[in-house]
Amino acid sequence: MSESLIKFLPRVTGQYRENVIMSNTTWFKVGGPAEVIFKPENTEDLSNFIPSLDKNIPLNILGLCSNVIVRDKGIHGVTIRLGAGFTGINIDENIVTIGCASTDYNTAMFLYDHGLSGLEFLVGIPGSLGGAIAMNAGCYGSETAEYLLSVEAIHKTTGKIYNLTVKDLEMSYRHSPLKEEFIFTKASFALKNMTNKDKIKEKMDEITNSRTLSQPIKERTGGSTFKNPGGKKAWELIEESRLRGHVLGGAKVSEKHCNFLINTGTATAADIENLGNFIQKTVYNKTNIMLEWEIVRIGL
Repeated sequence: MSESLIKFLPRVTGQYRENVIMSNTTWFKVGGPAEVIFKPENTEDLSNFIPSLDKNIPLNILGLCSNVIVRDKGIHGVTIRLGAGFTGINIDENIVTIGCASTDYNTAMFLYDHGLSGLEFLVGIPGSLGGAIAMNAGCYGSETAEYLLSVEAIHKTTGKIYNLTVKDLEMSYRHSPLKEEFIFTKASFALKNMTNKDKIKEKMDEITNSRTLSQPIKERTGGSTFKNPGGKKAWELIEESRLRGHVLGGAKVSEKHCNFLINTGTATAADIENLGNFIQKTVYNKTNIMLEWEIVRIGL
């Protein structure tokens, strides 16, 4: 169990926690315990930890768990979550370097305060900056890759620190293939200096208002469930398949936006994942289009 596992883990300057109940953390409010959570103190601590970890111990990485289903039996091994040591922000004219544990909302507000435009859309994306890079998150006509210059990244096997350009990352719609190999720790963006900050605020308010009207943001949800298949909208395919409001156990397809799944209060992680799988099957049978999960599913 977790107590014996900690005895076999490398010595670190950060913090280990055992048997962390993930339903207290995930936005869906479901999920079993993480055997061990590791919060590294800084990049060096994380870089030293990885090559020292027994390769037979599973290693996972999680952000704010806004777009994640943690399964009911929990997460075996060590789960890395970046903390305060990865939230710094530095500005050099229009080049901004941001720690990947920074929340998308706080990042957007900080940039507004400093009159920097480009990443206003982050105000409408729940989660952390590292997650936004890993998924090339975007909304309202913008996406992360448009403004990204480079990332500091730690290799998940060797612990070696790399500086990867946006070209190296080969980012595409809601996808960054190198997320499987690396942990993103810091990112640099090229933004636009604005003398009139009101225009930035207007755009952020427009995004916030639109999101409030169209998405179930006050529910226990996890953001968009499926990626939009080329040229089509996932929500439209779900709507056409007559699944708006469909219920499975304690999980429900949102009636406000049917690409969102909701924990009505009694859902298990299995309920939510099974509902998503049912949507995939139903949409495929009707349209011959297989929806691809945008929500990450992790655990046993």
